Amino acid sequence: MTTTTEPLRIAVLGVGKMGGFHTELLSSRIHGARVTVINDFDADRAAAIADTVGARVAADPFAAIAADDVDAVVIASPGPAHEKQVLACLERGVPVLCEKPLTIDVATARAVVEAEARSGRKLIQLGFMRRFDPEYVAAKELIDSGAIGRPLLLHCIHRNKNNGDHFDSGMMIRDSVVHEVDVARYLLDEEIASVQVHRPTATAAAPEGVSDPMIVIFSTESGRLVTVEIFVRTGIGYEVRTEVVGETGSTLFGLDQHGITKTVSTGGGRWGGVVPEGFIERFENAYTIELQRWVDAARRGTIDGPDAWDGYAAVAVCEAGVEAVRTGGVVAVDLGPRPSSTVQER
Repeated sequence: MTTTTEPLRIAVLGVGKMGGFHTELLSSRIHGARVTVINDFDADRAAAIADTVGARVAADPFAAIAADDVDAVVIASPGPAHEKQVLACLERGVPVLCEKPLTIDVATARAVVEAEARSGRKLIQLGFMRRFDPEYVAAKELIDSGAIGRPLLLHCIHRNKNNGDHFDSGMMIRDSVVHEVDVARYLLDEEIASVQVHRPTATAAAPEGVSDPMIVIFSTESGRLVTVEIFVRTGIGYEVRTEVVGETGSTLFGLDQHGITKTVSTGGGRWGGVVPEGFIERFENAYTIELQRWVDAARRGTIDGPDAWDGYAAVAVCEAGVEAVRTGGVVAVDLGPRPSSTVQER
């Protein structure tokens, strides 16, 4: 590990849109960090990104993790690669920021949680950036203060401008609704117990057999309900908003940050702005805060954010959601006991 005065030397695995953006932030806006190694299955892309930040290329991701000039790792590679890469970081004892998913199935995600518990160190952080967005943080503080009473309902909207034909109903759950899974657990501070998915008439923009939009309903352990509208082919832009309804009040956010357009018409009144094109434009500030806090924690040999258990829970809920899409029924989520060494206040 680096000293308090030296920059944290970071390997970035996977430099597509997400990994490339992380590399840019780490190299231009994050204090106390330096990207030293780049790995990607596309050698030309890896070389181009490495050249822009003065890093070197490692063809083998495991060589990058084991390198002497690497103190911490950002994993933005495809999901199927995550399990072995995260475990390699654990084995070496270096902090890792892993973009979702933690792994691609429940069994391997649970195995990673248990491996970290056996290590006795908190080294795995998940890239659920909304926990660092000022609006989500303010909402969490409002809920915890008791200002709106006990929260009873959570309403979420998640809309994208467009997606390719490969982005089917299952991917809508695993790649998009996964963020609402974490938001619900974060804001309500309890686990999701079951999932149901309703499939209304699909947009004409959806490929044959793909349900878009969908309404996803989570029921929490105490019986609170979370509704999620997921619609990834609106043709408009990236819209994310959330409402928490409590016993004595409510809070609604995501309407105007970064100029998200909403038209409110009561007696002719209107207000609006510009809908952002994508998730980076909407959550750029959250990503910056997330990375800075992760770097600061990694320099101390730990993490500061959603952990391996949060990643495992998200995988489990999403897999139940995919099953609910297939069956149309209510699918239970059974996380099992949390290994004691992963318990921490959130």
